[in-house]
Amino acid sequence: MEKEYMFENEGMPLIGDQFPEVEVQTTHGKMVLPKDMKGKWFVLFSHPGDFTPVCTTEFVAFSKNYPKFKKINTELIGLSIDQVFSHIKWVEWIKENLNEEIKFPIIADDMGMVAEELGMIHPGKGTNTVRAVFIVDNKGVIRTILYYPQELGRSVAEILRSVEAMQVSDKNEVAMPENWPNNEIIGKEVIIPPAKDEKTAKARMKQKGCYDWWFCHKKLSEK
Repeated sequence: MEKEYMFENEGMPLIGDQFPEVEVQTTHGKMVLPKDMKGKWFVLFSHPGDFTPVCTTEFVAFSKNYPKFKKINTELIGLSIDQVFSHIKWVEWIKENLNEEIKFPIIADDMGMVAEELGMIHPGKGTNTVRAVFIVDNKGVIRTILYYPQELGRSVAEILRSVEAMQVSDKNEVAMPENWPNNEIIGKEVIIPPAKDEKTAKARMKQKGCYDWWFCHKKLSEK
């Protein structure tokens, strides 16, 4: 059987790397990543297996939040080491029993090649995949990697928040505080990059919105 998965670099990709080019079979047909997502952000997330309770709760949450992801130019793509037939039946079960239609594609990585290359295989648990999350930007660059154990369901709200925060950071060249836009110290404001010279550092000490020269914040509308 011809190998469909082509990775340019050896080893697991890291934050800041280009997402490896890979051709996959999904519930929506064949796709080539990141090529087919050109100009869009996407969240690739793996789950241990179809027809499992924790994974089902996650997929329902991803599905309910899918319009919010699409609103910020972001697509969702699921993955597990199951055949496409299993994915299709599971999606049907979710619609029939939980009244939620899964509209995003799910990769059928039944050979385990993509999961292995991306470090999604759970150590000590056979071929099951961990709950991995890869957030990839509109240039095909991996921006965030998250891993959860099989017994812990993910927070879809946090994944959505992460994408939104990174997009705001890119657009405004700022850093984002903990739990933005609901940070306990500066609320929905953003962090100005630290001064890189003494003159700027001294000026920052007199600047509004600065706790110190290395910790300054502002509203997004401010320059």
